[in-house]
Amino acid sequence: MTPSDFSLVLLLGFVSSLHCAQMCGPIVLTYSVAANTNGARRSLLGLHLAYNFGRTVTYMLLGAIAGLAGGTMGFVGHLAGFENVAAIIAGIAMVLAALILFGFSPLFKSWRGFAMPGRLLRPAGKLMSSSSVSSKFLLGLLLGFLPCGLVYAALLKAVGAANPLAGALTLLAFGMGTSASLVVVGLGASAATQRVARWGTTVSAFTVLVMGALLIARGVMAGPMHCSMHHMGSM
Repeated sequence: MTPSDFSLVLLLGFVSSLHCAQMCGPIVLTYSVAANTNGARRSLLGLHLAYNFGRTVTYMLLGAIAGLAGGTMGFVGHLAGFENVAAIIAGIAMVLAALILFGFSPLFKSWRGFAMPGRLLRPAGKLMSSSSVSSKFLLGLLLGFLPCGLVYAALLKAVGAANPLAGALTLLAFGMGTSASLVVVGLGASAATQRVARWGTTVSAFTVLVMGALLIARGVMAGPMHCSMHHMGSM
């Protein structure tokens, strides 16, 4: 994974943080209120850092799995004579994901797939009511599995990386970027309005679109370059 790739995913996470404040902000505010009630106000920053660290650990695990899947896909493509197939497929999927985020797909407007699954509510509720740092780390680990379109987009980028380590680093960058506004919201300094959150989702969709296009271009260009180098080596 190149520094430019890491920076681009970090940017995606940062611009996505406004969307995260809208979706996950209520969760952060809930355990913040509980911590204040239990007299743990002084350790709020530690609680927020633990929660976001837990989320990022889960993201990295999912990113490593996605990178492994991309590597397997690339290996199969190599055997079939197609280079960088993982990057091209992941790039196309990211472009489609961006179109959905832009709202171009009416089929997804009423889809409830991004709602919190009921099976997560009971354990999450117990962890949110606790004021310990370890409970917030476990809460982050658990809620890192929440369905989210932007997380899916980052995972598609990890698939394109076609390597478990690169996939984990991709989601590390995304997790670091998304932590920004959640910490701010948790500390009570600011909150994203509906209008700002909507703007943040649009910027995120544009970033996903650019990343998908870059993946497709990289995969397509690498094919001719590889063939050319192979031809020169056989001369």
